[in-house]
Amino acid sequence: MSTPSSSPEAAMTFAEGLLLRSLRLRPKSLYSPSQPFSTVRRPPSSRLGVSRSTLPFSTEEKGGKGASSAGDVCRLLDYFNPTIPITEALTPPSSWYTDSSFLSLEFERVFFRGWQVVGCSQQVKSPNDFFTGRLGNVEFVVCRDTSGELHAFHNVCRHHASILAYGSGRRSCFECPYHGWTYGLDGVLLKANRITGIKNFNKNDFGLLPLNVSSWGPFVLINVGKSIDIKQKNSSGVGNEWLGSASEILSTNGIDTSLEYVCRRKYIIECNWKVFCDNYLDGGYHVLYAHGDLAAGLKLDSYTTNIYEKVSIQSCESAPTERDDLDRLGAKALYAFIYPNFMINRYGPWMDTNLALPLGPNKCEVIFDYFLDPALMKDKEFIERSLKESEMVTKIASIGIILIKQVQELIEQAIFSSGTFARVSYELHYIHVRNHGTPSTWIIVDI
Repeated sequence: MSTPSSSPEAAMTFAEGLLLRSLRLRPKSLYSPSQPFSTVRRPPSSRLGVSRSTLPFSTEEKGGKGASSAGDVCRLLDYFNPTIPITEALTPPSSWYTDSSFLSLEFERVFFRGWQVVGCSQQVKSPNDFFTGRLGNVEFVVCRDTSGELHAFHNVCRHHASILAYGSGRRSCFECPYHGWTYGLDGVLLKANRITGIKNFNKNDFGLLPLNVSSWGPFVLINVGKSIDIKQKNSSGVGNEWLGSASEILSTNGIDTSLEYVCRRKYIIECNWKVFCDNYLDGGYHVLYAHGDLAAGLKLDSYTTNIYEKVSIQSCESAPTERDDLDRLGAKALYAFIYPNFMINRYGPWMDTNLALPLGPNKCEVIFDYFLDPALMKDKEFIERSLKESEMVTKIASIGIILIKQVQELIEQAIFSSGTFARVSYELHYIHVRNHGTPSTWIIVDI
């Protein structure tokens, strides 16, 4: 990995930039560790329609410390300066990881203003398939109608705001468990019980409220933004919006629909969602010290990092192995972080993904999905052995989970305010700069 420049432009790794940018404070300078900073203007977004989707961020305390007013929340941003080079910068203040109103601001300015991964294409592979989920205060359902068209809706009955569907599976329609209102998988209201005689009622006005939905590779994405037109977008367009210039790089490095879905694991972790992401983004800094067994299987001197507009890609070669059979890790591993909370790990015939969903200022859910080369789907022995090896990695990772839970606990103590960055943690710094900064600039950095 190359050494960053000591000039003022050498400011941002992949973590401060993304939160800073999305929270709309404009940095005076943006960084490249090896070349002058490059920006590309984003084209103006369409404003043809409005989705009634999200509420403004709240300043009410909901577990964890809360700022007393919107002004106080915005002032929390001022505690981090995106223009300071990584060699001089402090990490974001502890309030970014503990304040409930700051989390509400993140939902409003980060999670509700762009494409977010919510599931896998395999979950809605066939007509009448559906799955449900929640992002902040937005309950959603993703489904494929009888003609095979993909849809996403607010998972809320239009009658009395009951949750409409739960879990996942197959259905020919959605029937509200409260009063029996029934909707097609295209969102059309099919039946409204005992409404006869109600004046000015037109059931065409009471269909499910749609959300933007699309797919890219094996992933399903939604966009709950208020100021965009509601329509399904093609995967290439979404790929450019979601991944920027890294879209082609990922698709040509095995992140595609050729892989078969295997299984899912879910974990509830007592930490702010950014603590989990920070751990992923420190450029391999902690691996040698916290995950010795994992480090033994990697050639850490081959570790490289490339940073793009919304994506960082870490790669590392595997250490030589004496095993003659198929190796779970393969010859090289690729680790991609996609702003703000999605991680892709591609190694050998396997791919697993990690999605970090905020549940509160000090709690998140992390969803692991596993995919495999279809040529090996019938090799049950290999799959079982590989998953057991993955469980061993999870046990190794549990050390990391313990560490990040401890980090969260200590961040919440008054003794800690801000720390410092390591020179290898370019992407960690860049993500936070992006979160603090303006969405009108694109950043391309190669390390």
